[in-house]
Amino acid sequence: MPRGRSPRRRATGARALSPVAPGAVFLQASGRWPPRVALVLLMLGALALSRSAEGYTSFVLATVAINVAVGVGLNILLGLSGQVSFGHVGFFAIGAYVAGISMQAGLPFWLVFPAAGAVTAAVGAALAIPSLRVAGPYLAMMTIAFAFIVEHGTIEWREVTGGANGLMVFESPVLFGRTLDERDLATVAVLLAGLALALFLRLSRGAWGLAMRAVRDSEIASRSLGLNPLTVKAMSFVLSAVLTGLAGAMFTPLNGFISPGSFPFFQSILFILAVVVGGAGTLLGPVVGACIVVLLPEVLSGMAEYRLLVFGGLLLGVLWLAPRGVTGSLARLALREDPRPARASGRDLATVLGYRETRAEPLTVTGLGRAFGGVRAAEDVAFTAEPGHVTSLIGPNGAGKTTVLNLIGGFYRPDTGTIALGARLSGLPAHRVARAGVSRTYQTTRLFDQLSVLENVLVGARRGRLGLLLAPAATRAEVQVAEDLLDFVGYRGPLARPAGQLAHVDRRLVEIARALASRPRVLLLDEPAAGLSRDDKARLAALVREIAGLGVVVVLVEHDMALVMEISDHVVVLDAGRLLLDGTPQAVRASDAVRRAYLGGTEFAGRPRAAARAGHGEPVLATDGLTAGYGAAPALADAHVRVLPGETVTVLGANGAGKSTFLRAVSGLHRPVDGAVVLDGDDVAARPAHAIVRAGLSLVPEGRQVFPELTALDNILLGAHGRGGQVDRAALDRLLDRFPRLKERLAAKAGVLSGGEQQMLALARGLVAEPKILLLDEPSLGLAPSMIGELYDVLADLRDEGTTILIVDQMANLALTVADRGYVLAGGRVVHDGPCAELRDDPAIERAYLGESG
Repeated sequence: MPRGRSPRRRATGARALSPVAPGAVFLQASGRWPPRVALVLLMLGALALSRSAEGYTSFVLATVAINVAVGVGLNILLGLSGQVSFGHVGFFAIGAYVAGISMQAGLPFWLVFPAAGAVTAAVGAALAIPSLRVAGPYLAMMTIAFAFIVEHGTIEWREVTGGANGLMVFESPVLFGRTLDERDLATVAVLLAGLALALFLRLSRGAWGLAMRAVRDSEIASRSLGLNPLTVKAMSFVLSAVLTGLAGAMFTPLNGFISPGSFPFFQSILFILAVVVGGAGTLLGPVVGACIVVLLPEVLSGMAEYRLLVFGGLLLGVLWLAPRGVTGSLARLALREDPRPARASGRDLATVLGYRETRAEPLTVTGLGRAFGGVRAAEDVAFTAEPGHVTSLIGPNGAGKTTVLNLIGGFYRPDTGTIALGARLSGLPAHRVARAGVSRTYQTTRLFDQLSVLENVLVGARRGRLGLLLAPAATRAEVQVAEDLLDFVGYRGPLARPAGQLAHVDRRLVEIARALASRPRVLLLDEPAAGLSRDDKARLAALVREIAGLGVVVVLVEHDMALVMEISDHVVVLDAGRLLLDGTPQAVRASDAVRRAYLGGTEFAGRPRAAARAGHGEPVLATDGLTAGYGAAPALADAHVRVLPGETVTVLGANGAGKSTFLRAVSGLHRPVDGAVVLDGDDVAARPAHAIVRAGLSLVPEGRQVFPELTALDNILLGAHGRGGQVDRAALDRLLDRFPRLKERLAAKAGVLSGGEQQMLALARGLVAEPKILLLDEPSLGLAPSMIGELYDVLADLRDEGTTILIVDQMANLALTVADRGYVLAGGRVVHDGPCAELRDDPAIERAYLGESG
């Protein structure tokens, strides 16, 4: 930070670095009790109590302290890295048995104690690598299996563990010639708990703790910033195992006897429960949780057989009233947000980020190819993106833009070709690609929602290099660079605000600042303008040009063609995974090949009606002022669309124009912000999707969305669920007559059908409901020309038979041939509509897809 800042101002800046809920400590949040002070006071009180307690009270206090140590270990695993383990009683037992066996062999406890930690660390590391490659219930199941293995191992290994009879430990530890009594053991247990809490406090505020919380919030974003999630989660697992093993070693001399029955599986549940009830991710959560789990049964001991019932009921009440745990809920009440915004140092950003001293190199892509199953998502893609230039990847839906971006970023491994930035990058995992100088943003922002704005940027600054275990999260110089970046991108909000509370436009800006914090040589921007207002897009365009001006290679994927044409130096056009054109914006706009790719150019021509149809009657579907969106600006605004009985209507527009949002809003999959959706005379805008289906609307979604493990016949029959689920054989035969390919494959699982067969299956599933209107979202996407022809023949037949249809398809020319009327969307608004015969040659269509001509 710059010199001359007042002590008060420096203290404010330090608070912005501290973890924000759930990592914040509620005493800290009030600003009166810094966590170190709170921890020291707590320790002094616990030590005083341990020295004054006698007999059974000392034992209970030591038990609480041991549970605190285990709770801290689980708090690192659950609260910081978000991993759940139901098998930590296994580590507890290993620590206890290592201590018991060694003490019986005559080894001193003070030598045995660290050995127990070392053994559990080794076991934890061995278990972490395979366990952390899975997630969710699979991780929990693996840790449960581990606990059972340890339990049965202690029973069967009789020669060492004593089997079911257990081990008796006769001698208490000796320190400086003095045999420790229960009061002394309670003091040692309290010191262990205090050291564990101090470790958690330092870790949670350091680089490793920040990385753990980042991985917890988004593993994908973590990889793009240079973090290896497996390494980070493995470290949290090992630390958790060590603390649990040390607590188990302390349990042995305290209890004097250990056996397999001392470590029931139920104890693992209590360990987890203590952390959750106390407040996962908070400093004092394990303390509060351990007190509740250990002391509450003692208080209820006089209630005999009703004790566990009351205990369970009280715990349920706590979780219901305080779902974030006791300390987590109190922290939210006491938390006061530091309002301080970023303050720029005024230094040259290119110099601060090191771009002045680094020789800029181009990003070269050669012969890049990638297949998913039998689908070639990218094939022989080649281009060069120069430093200081904006290179845009454009193309219709399914062109392979995101695939190429993911290949460059290391999220996919290419089948063929190379990616180089000086050195070769292709084949490296995402975190190593990021460390080599490639950073990115995402179409749907992937901020670390439970971290503050400043912490998000600081995660990027490390490039995955975390240093020593207790290294600080950032130096003052790194904090100032982060503030400079936030000021550079235009973020004006508080540094301490949790990223999950940001407005959409601020999320975009913070994500760009975070990507720049890693000092990238290549910045990949994936639809950064999605959801932004016109003014915000203008500011974004200026920002992207400024970033390129730093000497960065900027690779942009964006559907707003006006923005692309305005800021790009170089445009790469993809179509069906192949390179279509590589040139200037002017050359792209003038290209007939690009025009055909966007508007649809196939060997098949749709079959128009034999005679023009005059619409009549009340609309089957009508939208009035329909507005819907996902961010600050609506993706769809004030849309007025009518579909009359027996009509086929198409909605056209470029990628990102709002077509899919329109279908999702109409079908109930996305709740509109404003406006009406009238289906057969009833306003259904507020109804859930299943109720709209029952009212007579059937959607064939983009990407088919068949149920892959069910047979083709079961998929079709599920489509009739909305009208009672009954389909007579004659009706089914009539339906299948339209799809002769499906007739032969009714018993096959839907997942093994070809893309074209799956599209026919999705259409059959929609038709079996006998809907009042059939909606199709990008039905030709990813299909071969012959299959597109077959599909549109079926649609033409349905149209001629009087089925009411609404089509959204990237193949604009094809949809216009089959449909009666069309609506053109641009920027979420209907900019043109009319009979399809008039729209086919209307320049408004081309402008909607390729932007205004320059």
